[in-house]
Amino acid sequence: MRKLLATTLIAAAAWSGAAQAQQRERTDAEPLQPYKIILVGDSTMAPHSGWGGAFCARHVKSSVACVNAGRGGRSTRSYRQEGSWDIALAEAKVPGYRASYVLIQFGHNDQSRQPERWTDETTEFPANLRRFVEEVRAAGATPVLVTPLVRREFRDGKLRNTLASWSDQVRSVAKAMDVPLVDLNALSARHMQELGPEMAAQLAQEEPSAAELAAAKAGTTLPAPPNPPAPPPIAGNGPRGQVTRKFDHTHLGDIGAQVTARLVTQALAQAVPGLRSQLIR
Repeated sequence: MRKLLATTLIAAAAWSGAAQAQQRERTDAEPLQPYKIILVGDSTMAPHSGWGGAFCARHVKSSVACVNAGRGGRSTRSYRQEGSWDIALAEAKVPGYRASYVLIQFGHNDQSRQPERWTDETTEFPANLRRFVEEVRAAGATPVLVTPLVRREFRDGKLRNTLASWSDQVRSVAKAMDVPLVDLNALSARHMQELGPEMAAQLAQEEPSAAELAAAKAGTTLPAPPNPPAPPPIAGNGPRGQVTRKFDHTHLGDIGAQVTARLVTQALAQAVPGLRSQLIR
């Protein structure tokens, strides 16, 4: 019994010494200084339809809190009016981060004919961007403007960049306000032209139909089909959220999201040197 007790006491002393050493090591370690990246934009950035999910999952270190606040169908007008901007700005104000960055990408739905989304290209759209920039800076974070992802529409083998002039507006605001710029429109346009219409079709959420693929092989893409009907509600106690996937020339499937997220990451490292140590190729 005495031998067992002695052995137990020796083991306890050894454990206590090891625990104290670990505690000293934790005490001596430098405190964590995490970063935060907040993604603000439309469906081409949002989860399940854009590049933001792949960016947060694959291209930032664990020391980065990556918040994807992209939402489908939003413009610089509707994103603010519905309250999404207030939520994103509140995220930018959360203390405890070494630095917070807000990436802002709009344009697709600012072109929309729906009055709640539409903005005037040369007046309201750039004014909305300037207001975003000012409010991010006032919150103590760093704004980064992102030109809109190109649509993968081709005519006679040549990409039709329907967002080129809107991207010019983003570039002008970035230059005038000295804001870091990720020129995703230029990068994605160049990459899509290199891929060509047939390969670019593989970046969509769903496979193209036989007719769509034949048109792409011939060099001219067909107009995107109408949105499919919403699926019926899911019953039961499990998750009920659903995502409707479709083939079009705007939204991204898994491959398209990975390709685009890589373009964004490379450009972001160039535009924001302070983030380079936190980004993964």
